[in-house]
Amino acid sequence: MKIYCDPSNRHDFVFLFDVTNGNPNGDPDAGNLPRVDAETNCGIVTDVCIKRKVRDYVQSALGRDIYIQGETALNMLYLKALRETNLCRPAILKLTEHEELKKFLEDQNIEFDEWLGSVEAEDFEYDPTTREVTYSGEDKRANAIRQRLMSETEIGKETPLGKAINVFIGKLAEASKGVRVPRQARETAREDMRDKFWDVRMFGAVLTGGTNAGQIRGPMQLTFATSVDPVVPRDITITRVAITKASDMLRKRTEMGRKAYVPYGLYRLHGFYNPLLAARVNGNGERSQVVTELDLTEFWEALEKMFWFDRSAARAEMRSRGLYIFTHGNEKGNAASHKLFDLVKIKSRGDWMARSYEDYGESISIPPDGELAEFPGVTFTRLIHG
Repeated sequence: MKIYCDPSNRHDFVFLFDVTNGNPNGDPDAGNLPRVDAETNCGIVTDVCIKRKVRDYVQSALGRDIYIQGETALNMLYLKALRETNLCRPAILKLTEHEELKKFLEDQNIEFDEWLGSVEAEDFEYDPTTREVTYSGEDKRANAIRQRLMSETEIGKETPLGKAINVFIGKLAEASKGVRVPRQARETAREDMRDKFWDVRMFGAVLTGGTNAGQIRGPMQLTFATSVDPVVPRDITITRVAITKASDMLRKRTEMGRKAYVPYGLYRLHGFYNPLLAARVNGNGERSQVVTELDLTEFWEALEKMFWFDRSAARAEMRSRGLYIFTHGNEKGNAASHKLFDLVKIKSRGDWMARSYEDYGESISIPPDGELAEFPGVTFTRLIHG
């Protein structure tokens, strides 16, 4: 096992990456201009942005299951894990067993069946084939269920559809009485999701879905990445030979647009791996490892290669330039993180604006690989450099 892939030891690391003529992280509050610190004008890339790129690489290139993604609603993934525990049963309402509801389904004029299929609450499912509704939310009162299912939909209570919904919600409230999600089911679902999803193990997650399974604190945490020197965000005008509206074709052949970028920036990020959060503890106080050697190996690989799979017109030239790992000899650590980070020195360019990584040249100073004499028990590894 490579020492920096040992999940039972603490690791701190410095990660360097740069961008040339690109927007590493747009700010929606500033017209998508590259994020900058308002006081220093140094560029900023959020930890959320970096984690997204890591997740995308691990999912697409390594084929791992990822929880925070856009293909499936998050609460549906949690509810699925909850049901798979076999420790709790949701409320099930068979509409065809209630004459009044059955009539509403058969009456095409009130569109009751269509409304059931349009409900988007995460803890509500309707099967139009079996005419069954499954509800696993903690809200049991009719008014609370109505608010959850209706959301922002406005349907008059006195309309035929509104009356059908009133009857349905009353029946659903009756069916859900006595249905509870026991604590053991939530805890089991939480641990099952940590085993299944790579990013839940590494970064943690907040798990809710009508019921609340609490949160998982991830052992791998990142800071904002900040540019070594101030950056100069630019917003240039571009044109396109593609007209949006047909009516505009009579008076113009091009349209104007904007594109924001940073000419060059070298960014520095600090990261922390806490092995105490990478294991589960049972009722007897015994610990078992959750994060594996493979998980850590894949994380380091993602930092090195994630920009290869994240190319776009706005981020065509982003590169990983440095990954420097400080591995401690135990789970508690042998030195303070900030003192270790100080060993990776990057001299500012001052008044001279850097336009490439080579401009920093020998300004980047790192210790030699191996055990650090000034910090016994800590081993330094240069995984990426240059």
